[in-house]
Amino acid sequence: MIEKRDFYINGQWVSPAEPNDFEVINPSTEEPCAVISLGSEADTNAAVAAAKAAFPGWMATPVEQRIALVEKLIEIYEARAEDLAKAMSMEMGAPLDLSRTSQVGAGSWHLRNFIAAAKEFKFDAPLNENSPNDRIIHEPVGVCALITPWNWPMNQVTLKVGAAAIAGCTMVLKPSEQSPLNAMVFAEMMDEAGFPAGVFNLVNGDGTGVGAQLTGHPDVDMVSFTGSTRAGIAISQNAAQTLKKVHLELGGKGANVIFEDADEKAVKRGVLHMMQNTGQSCNAPSRMLVQNSIYDRVVSEAAEVAAKVEVGPADREGRHIGPVVNELQWNKIQDLIQKGIDEGARLVAGGTGRPDGLNKGYYVKPTVFADVNNQMTIAREEIFGPVLSIIPFETEDEAIEIANDTPYGLTNYVQTQDGARANRMARALRSGMVEMNGKSRSAGSPFGGMKQSGKGREGGKWGIEDFLEVKAVGGWAAE
Repeated sequence: MIEKRDFYINGQWVSPAEPNDFEVINPSTEEPCAVISLGSEADTNAAVAAAKAAFPGWMATPVEQRIALVEKLIEIYEARAEDLAKAMSMEMGAPLDLSRTSQVGAGSWHLRNFIAAAKEFKFDAPLNENSPNDRIIHEPVGVCALITPWNWPMNQVTLKVGAAAIAGCTMVLKPSEQSPLNAMVFAEMMDEAGFPAGVFNLVNGDGTGVGAQLTGHPDVDMVSFTGSTRAGIAISQNAAQTLKKVHLELGGKGANVIFEDADEKAVKRGVLHMMQNTGQSCNAPSRMLVQNSIYDRVVSEAAEVAAKVEVGPADREGRHIGPVVNELQWNKIQDLIQKGIDEGARLVAGGTGRPDGLNKGYYVKPTVFADVNNQMTIAREEIFGPVLSIIPFETEDEAIEIANDTPYGLTNYVQTQDGARANRMARALRSGMVEMNGKSRSAGSPFGGMKQSGKGREGGKWGIEDFLEVKAVGGWAAE
């Protein structure tokens, strides 16, 4: 079992102000895999003070130097990829192969995209060619609290830290207490890369402790949070007392609209996408909307695909899904599966309980419901597990109505060979992202949602912009 209780504050590892042990549980075994300390208000204040003191110097550092440090970070990140992979696999249950590829790879991908975007970004430029004496200057927001989730840890840490560092902000990172080990490895990498003391700080803690202290802190200028919509609302309320900037990446209930002319791989692709990372993705295509003319065939195929999805321990190599992160999530998912049965949805794969042969660990059966209507609980709530709901529709307009009938608006998916229809759907769907026919978004594309899926965008130039203030200057003198 790993034991590490230090926080990274002002360029050094320090012991917590007071002991408050927390056991990190390996979801594959239900056994403790590490002990950390949850921070106190004194720890939070020390980290914020360090970030505040470092801000003037970091803000004044030329952006070229900030970019160079992020480039150095990438070198170190890739050298320590296996450490990150093993940490995430153990603490949050990502199968080792997935952890080595998608989980770790997301981090280096985002950092490289930020560097490319930063080299093209106009941090200081004339308003336009007709206004040579008007200047637009992009300045860092200031001290930023970065609060990240357990489901895609390095994805979210790098989306926030990479953008904030390049923008010139100083940071206090609070990773999820459910998966803190990868973030502590990342702090070691920031230290090795040579970021100045106080630019990056890490304090472990939970949402009601360090999280609330950071979001309400008068010396924190911005909060960037990824997590549940419920927590996002609480953070917004707390942050409002000091009128700080708040960036939120929250939940989703994505519709995957499959028309009768969808390609032959569309159904399998949709089911496997839903099951990836054991369904613990905010952009998962959890509602499969299927045109009536192909409905029965799609339901049968989806059930067959789900039945072949293997479930197993996270430390086992191979293509399978692991456990969900903890007992609380497991119980929530079980309750929602039972709710689907009770409300009359037709269970065609999976169901309640653990998969056969797995009597310990937070494992969930890959589950598919058919004959779901959009008012059922399983169609309204974000389940955050490997549970797919299939909903029939007749016309394009009906599909749009069902897809948009949700408080969420993160990612929707469209499967059709009719290009004009695909483009109409992309415009009509109320979500921050739309992916069509298995084509994911390209490098530098923004990630973010509408409605209760949050506000703000991460990734590429949009991610950098979120950590910047815009200053308009009139009467700029020639130098």
